[in-house]
This record gives sequence, structure tokens and C-alpha cells, in this order.
Amino acid sequence: MSTTVGTTTRRPLRSAILALIGGLVPLLAAVLLAAPQSSAAAPRTSTAAPPGADVAPAAAPAADAAPRASLTEVTSFGTNPSNLQMYLYVPDSVTENPAVLVAVHWCTGSGPVFYQNTEFASLADRYGFIVIYPSVTRSSKCFDVSSPQALRRGGGSDPVGIKSMIDYVTRTYDADTGRIFATGVSSGAMMTNVLLGDYPDVFAGGAAFAGVPFACFATTDGSEWNSACAGGTVTHTPKEWGDLVRNAYPGYTGPRPRMQLWHGTEDDVLRYPNFGEMIKQWTDVHGLSQTPTRTDSPASGWTRTRYGSTGDQAPVEAISLQGVGHNLITTGMAARVITFFGLDRGGPAPEPQPGGCKVSVTTNAWNTGLTASVTITNTGTTAVNGWRLGFTLPAGQAITNGWGATYTPASGAVTATNATYNGTIAPGASVGIGYQASHTGGSAAPTAFTLNGANCTT
Repeated sequence: MSTTVGTTTRRPLRSAILALIGGLVPLLAAVLLAAPQSSAAAPRTSTAAPPGADVAPAAAPAADAAPRASLTEVTSFGTNPSNLQMYLYVPDSVTENPAVLVAVHWCTGSGPVFYQNTEFASLADRYGFIVIYPSVTRSSKCFDVSSPQALRRGGGSDPVGIKSMIDYVTRTYDADTGRIFATGVSSGAMMTNVLLGDYPDVFAGGAAFAGVPFACFATTDGSEWNSACAGGTVTHTPKEWGDLVRNAYPGYTGPRPRMQLWHGTEDDVLRYPNFGEMIKQWTDVHGLSQTPTRTDSPASGWTRTRYGSTGDQAPVEAISLQGVGHNLITTGMAARVITFFGLDRGGPAPEPQPGGCKVSVTTNAWNTGLTASVTITNTGTTAVNGWRLGFTLPAGQAITNGWGATYTPASGAVTATNATYNGTIAPGASVGIGYQASHTGGSAAPTAFTLNGANCTT
């Protein structure tokens, strides 16, 4: 495949960049998302470029793969309906079958600016994954997270171009299609929500800094801005939010990507109520309770809640930052994202996963129905206090009622949450639950059991 490449190096973000952007686009400063200033960047090499200017990629021969350890622009990467630019960072130490991270910039930003002023490239050097930096070319420099085309799988606009970038990387570097992730700030956080909604079969997880729920910014008049959503006045029930995600890819019943959410309580651009709405949306998508499995404070002023598991790779993790505004990403946060994605080898504050578990299940079927009896055994050495059993029902089965637990949703990837009387399982002890279900001919037992996020033997 013929590609055109060019390279650039990182340099520190100067305060002049925001002043220059403010002078060039005063109207955008009033109505669109301001570019967050980050203290996270660690410059790789100096350049002769003037402060505040993007570094223009140097000319380089055409190649099938990007040069190592430098930011490279790749063209002719595939279908690209909204004319995005693709920038790629491949570390010298790239691993065999590497993971891929899509790192999405804020409004008025660019792929090179996001590269220069976040720690993801440095973390790629350390852990061997590849980073894609999409870059908007439309005048606002904001990603399309509002059009009907953007909010459905394969509908067109920015998500399709970003999917083409991922396909290019997986082909070129034989990347691990089971370890593709997205992260972004502000407009990039909104796009992270959109990508995970449109392509749940592509992404294993996402991390959104100061964003809004999937489809919250939806418009039909061509506008890129939704004042009601930005102001935090758009609210829905968890199921309504979850249905917006599910409707982006109708008929999909596979696993959903995990989501990490970050938001400052004093955000004056995308108001703080959006944080709670995102929690409602992604817990419902995963079939989880709104009640956290664990709440802690990993740093001063932080409140972290985890849903569906207590460990570092919970299905949903949310970090509220007290007194922090819209420009919230700072040094060290990117490393916590990498830990959440499981791309590190000993990241910040790793925490123990739940102990071992064993599940046995028997079914008794008749014409169009069945009953299932499930026994959960704690094979670990510590008590389980509060449990959620995840499993996958065979196609055509739907739970009609149950006992010993609350079951959501009724089909597909189901989560059974303990009742008030059986939430504690001592080491070596067991709990019995069960359900009745309809079926369309297949009466097999469920599969893929997890207890609080940990895989169980069967």
C-alpha cells in the first residue's frame, strides 16, 4: 500500500500557543471548547520552530511503515469521508502484536499538539504500544460528535476515518485487535464516547477526560454545538442513555468496551452534571448497578468510584476531581489510563483483583422454556463482600424471572447482582441462585462466568 509520511518531534507547550489561537479564532473561544493546557508533556528533542506554532512534518520518502520514535503523518490510509489527518507514533521498542491507542485532541487542537503535550508517546516508549493521533481539518478543529452520520456505525464522518486509521495500523503492524483503546480530552473525550458506542466490537476500552455522554451533543441542523448538553441540562434515565449507545449498532450483542471517566467539579465548559450522566450511561450499557462496588481517593481531592469490580480494570471507573475546571489533564493521569487499559507492567497503585471463584450450573428445559440453577463458590482466601456474577446467555434465551439475585439485562451479557441476604461469600463457601428463561430451541447453559470482574472456572 502506498503511503506518504513525514515526521515531527515533540516540544513543550508554550503559553503563547493559547494566545495565538485566541487571537486567530476569537469567536470559537466564546462558543467552542477551549484547548486544555497540560503540564504533562516531556519534550523529546528541541526544534527551531517559533513558540506557539505547529511543527510542520519534514519531507520523507514514501514508506509502508512509519519511522520509529517520531511522529509521522500517514496519508492514503483508507476511507476518510471528513478529510481527517492521521499522525502515528511507533516506538523503537514496539512489541510483537502491539496494542493500539487512539489519542484524540481537544477543539482548536491537532494531532501534533496532543502528541507534544501529553504523556502517551512516552508511555508507548515504555510499554511498546502504538499511538494514533487523529487530527481535524475543518475550521473549528472540533471533532464531529453531533451529526446523525457520526452517531451510527459506518454512518460516515469522523468515526469512519478513525476506524480506517485503526485498520491501517492493524494491517501494517499486525496489531492485536483485542487491545485497541481510545482516549481524549474535551472534544476528544466526546469522540471517545462516540467511538466506543459506534464500534463496540473494535475497542476494548476508553478513557474520557471532561466529556459528555454518547449522543448528548446530537444535533440535526448541522451545528457542531449543543448548549443544553454543554450546560449539563440534558438528563435521561440510565436505560435511555444506554439505548442511545445500543442504537448506534443495532443487533450487536457482544461484549462492551470498559470506560474510564474523568471530570472536574468546576468545569465551566462541559458542566459537571455530564459526569453523572456518563456514569448512568456506561453502567447501563454494562448492565451494572448505579451503586459503586468500591469508592476510594487515590489522590488528594479525587473521588474514584468503580462499578462491577473492585480492581484496576473494572467495567466502569469514574474519577471526580474536586475544585478542578475544564483543563484537567495533568502529569500522571495518562499513566492511570494505561493502568486501566492493562497496557502497563506495574503502573500506579495496582490493586488486587478478587479471589478465585468456581461456578456450576444445571439446566432443565422444556418446549420453549428452561430453568437454571447456578452455584457460586468462593475459592479464594478472603471473603467476598458484595458480588456481581457476569455471564453470557446463548442466543435465543431471555430471562423471565429469577431468584437469589437481580438479573440485568434479560439476554446477551447478563449481570446477576446479589440479594440483601446473600451478599457475603466466605472462603470455601457457596451461594445458590437461579432463573427461568424462554428459548427458541437452544437450551444450553450460559458461559463466560466472572465474579466481580474475575474469571471463574466452571
